Amino acid sequence: MQDNDPDRYTVRTNDVTGQVVVGQGNVVIRTNAASAATTPVTDEERGLLRAEFARVRGLVPVDEPSGDRARALLDELEEAVTGEIDLTVMDYARGWFSRHLPALAAAVTGLIVHPVVTALVTTAGGDVAQEFHRRFGGS
Repeated sequence: MQDNDPDRYTVRTNDVTGQVVVGQGNVVIRTNAASAATTPVTDEERGLLRAEFARVRGLVPVDEPSGDRARALLDELEEAVTGEIDLTVMDYARGWFSRHLPALAAAVTGLIVHPVVTALVTTAGGDVAQEFHRRFGGS
């Protein structure tokens, strides 16, 4: 039976990664988090992030042959998220830990997507924030 009602829609989609709007008279409003008003990251929040980096450094086994490199890379990563945002270092660190110390890969990824880091990136705004969200997720 075919329905000829003009106010009824049948929609089939495959592999949709974005929004779909079907119907008549729809109003769609989009807000980007990067363009929204941001509040500066507080010293207390920065302290929490530093403590989290220290905790992850402490997870690197003392007898690990690549332990010195791992700790140095964590230092670079901390600078990349607290100084001028450097997405290349973030990507490299995540990949390095995935290849060389997979037991710590989740902890390092947790540093990269930490709420304080996300706030710092959002504050940076523009293309940096968009690329961060493309590479590491989030909105």
